[in-house]
Amino acid sequence: MQKRCPWPEPPRSRLAEKMLRASSVATGCRKAPPIGQLTRLYPARCPSRLPELGTTWTGPGNAAERQPLLLSLRSVISFGSKNRTIGVAAKNQQITHANNTVYSFKRFHGRAFNDPFVQKEKENLSFDLVPMKNGGVGIKVMYMDEEHYFSVEQITAMLLTKLKETAENNLKKPVSDCVISVPSFFTDAERRSVLDAAQIVGLNCLRLMNDMTAVALNYGIYKQDLPGAEEKPRIVVFVDMGHSAFQVSACAFNKSKVKVLGTAFDPFLGGRNFDEKLVEHFCAEIKTKYKLDAKSKIRALLRLYQECEKLKKLMSSNSMDLPLNIECFMNDIDISGKMNRAQFEELCADLLQKIDKPLTSLMEQTQLQVEDISAVEIVGGTTRIPAVKEKIAKFFGKDISTTLNADEAVARGCALQCAILSPAFKVREFSVTDAVPFPISLVWNNDSEDAEGVHEVFSRNHAAPFSKVLTFYRKGPFELEAFYSDPEGFPYPEAKIGRFVVQNVSAQRDGEKSKVKVKVRVNTHGIFTISTASMVEKIPTEESEGSSIETDMEHQNRPPPENADVDKNIQQDNSDAGTQPQVQTDGQQTPQCPPSPDLPSEENKIPDADKANEKKVDQPPEAKKPKIKVVNVELPIEANLVWQLGKDLLNMYIETEGKMIMQDKLEKERNDAKNAVEEYVYEFRDKLSGPYEKFICEQDHQNFLKLLTETEDWLYEEGEDQAKQAYVDKLDQLMKLGTPIKIRFQEAEERPRMFEELGRRLQHYAKIAGDYRNKDEKYIHIDESEMKKVEKSVNETMEWMNNVMNAQAKRSLDQDPIVRGSEIKMKIEELTHICEPVVTQPKPKVESPKQEKTLNGPNMDKNEGFEVKNNLNAEGLHQNGDCHPSDNSTIHMDLD
Repeated sequence: MQKRCPWPEPPRSRLAEKMLRASSVATGCRKAPPIGQLTRLYPARCPSRLPELGTTWTGPGNAAERQPLLLSLRSVISFGSKNRTIGVAAKNQQITHANNTVYSFKRFHGRAFNDPFVQKEKENLSFDLVPMKNGGVGIKVMYMDEEHYFSVEQITAMLLTKLKETAENNLKKPVSDCVISVPSFFTDAERRSVLDAAQIVGLNCLRLMNDMTAVALNYGIYKQDLPGAEEKPRIVVFVDMGHSAFQVSACAFNKSKVKVLGTAFDPFLGGRNFDEKLVEHFCAEIKTKYKLDAKSKIRALLRLYQECEKLKKLMSSNSMDLPLNIECFMNDIDISGKMNRAQFEELCADLLQKIDKPLTSLMEQTQLQVEDISAVEIVGGTTRIPAVKEKIAKFFGKDISTTLNADEAVARGCALQCAILSPAFKVREFSVTDAVPFPISLVWNNDSEDAEGVHEVFSRNHAAPFSKVLTFYRKGPFELEAFYSDPEGFPYPEAKIGRFVVQNVSAQRDGEKSKVKVKVRVNTHGIFTISTASMVEKIPTEESEGSSIETDMEHQNRPPPENADVDKNIQQDNSDAGTQPQVQTDGQQTPQCPPSPDLPSEENKIPDADKANEKKVDQPPEAKKPKIKVVNVELPIEANLVWQLGKDLLNMYIETEGKMIMQDKLEKERNDAKNAVEEYVYEFRDKLSGPYEKFICEQDHQNFLKLLTETEDWLYEEGEDQAKQAYVDKLDQLMKLGTPIKIRFQEAEERPRMFEELGRRLQHYAKIAGDYRNKDEKYIHIDESEMKKVEKSVNETMEWMNNVMNAQAKRSLDQDPIVRGSEIKMKIEELTHICEPVVTQPKPKVESPKQEKTLNGPNMDKNEGFEVKNNLNAEGLHQNGDCHPSDNSTIHMDLD
């Protein structure tokens, strides 16, 4: 039995055949497609969705000129001996160039190499993962014929580089700002890693936006029927199952605002898990039926993954038996199989059971009932599986909605966020309040030995972005350690966020502890940080300088000056971290974080000054004490974060990326020059036996065909890998022979049209000259000397045209033309320039003598009615005159 090859039929060109197998940008077509193919572009509407990385919006550097773009780009990067290919071109090389093609790298951000998740993923990848010097995940590839180790941040930066380049090419402007979406379960370490990747490329990330928050914004901003601000909100649940994760969120919508009530997720349940079920099934079937181990060869396994993914999509729309056929799978053996939807659902029963857990968790967190939910919206590619839809609909007991674009919902939400952030777009006001996915706590050491204070500063689903101010009493520098306080619901092995050291703290002049105010914040990126710290210092002053003690105490209780610059979501806590570890509240707390009933508020506390006065009521008066001036002193904060890239390492990555961008640019120019030579060879070989055949003599025809063949042979032999200049020189050599032929062909096409146009002009002006001689009324006003110029120009041009036409008729087509189309065009312009001003002279107007008549006189001439009408309009208002009864024209006048 003859085996069939799965690859397409080789192109006619031997060079193109080689380029199909090579890692250059060509894929067998005469003109190479772009490296990262742009599949969607919505100018000034929506930003880019990266199926692996997330969603990225880009715009010009000037804030006033930012324009969102929607770009669809595959998150695949392939490394070659000369350059990198990114996107669709890299995806096409995933099987043939498996060891050096990187994919599914998003989840390696912010993780250590020895992370159990990384070690599990490592087994299923075609490329090698290696540990970096800082313990992070590195990727080993062969690039430029050398072994290179790239961090995950660098790989993501490469993807953003291509996106940035594509946006700049379409906008024709430099790009510096972007918004990137990430899964809502991403931790601080993962989010900071993505921000570092954007920084490597030189992109300013305006916001890291959670996927589900972007979907909610996309859904709500177009709704015209949302309840008012004071009415009961509309609750909508969003469900997203993509390639690698399952996310759900509940959002409350009011007019012009959305609030995320809660989120839940399963980071290890997605479309790829359904693909793996099919792959495992067919691997076992192939082993039994064909005695082949599909897992022994990575290329065979990758092909099986691709075919199983296609089969999964087909089963979503067809319930009948569907075939799976792969030709030349292994050892030149074709394989085949089949499956239907019922078998697929039975195979994936355990995965379908996992859908309920995040949904149940969401309902418990938000304390919602099914009756409270107005709609359930689904997005993400995997939600197209009928069994997944049924499972979600059954849980909520209602039909699910598909009003959002399943693939672009996140992208469009980010686009709207970008438009809101941009001053260049007028967007409907829409407030977005996100939620903190994991509870965050602080721990610190007290002054007493072995005493430790712990406080949960942000509970789960707390509003974000948000700031709080904590108060400590210390005599020296102290440390605060932030960590995620719920290890059970935390899909990450490292719960620690970072360690923060508040420096330059000292005791007061009287030896008492200093009051230190520390502001903690979850910022717009969803990242926890201690943004500022200040020490309240009391300075004694003279009586003439100071104000009253009451005034000073009021000033002391004011928040630090930097609080005025943050948003309104600031909650002020006072924590006596010395002998009283409890947390006290100055301001109103948000509903997400109710105050503990056991903790008294500072409003109910008796000020220390009043307590002192109470004790001293019966005592004799004392001498006046010096006034006290209160000063807030800013304190530096040293932050040691988990998996934070150092500045030196980040600068090295930036430099490396710049070099690779330059190398890609040079290689692209070299490939373009190479493709130009090949294109020229193909074009002239076809046309020399077609339209160009008449325009070259037989001897030159044979010589040119020989040169074309020699050039083609050179291209796929010694010229396969030459410098750009070598291809430029080859193209110039071909164009010396080919350009004259091309010009003869073009002139032969254009010359008759130009002669025809010139002939029409000559006839036109000659007719006008004849009419002038016949005393035609139209042209009798033209001066005779002027018309003689027209006649002279017409005669001279006609004589020139007859001469060159006769001379050209004697020339063969394979000879250079006597006259070119450009010369004929110049003659037309010259003729028009001389004749047109003469023949278009306007006829002079003859003015008739004006007769003075009384305004309301009986002898009004009917021929002068127009002038009289004008006079009435101009003067009648001043003279209060009446229209004559015989005047039929109506004049609207307001005489009052």
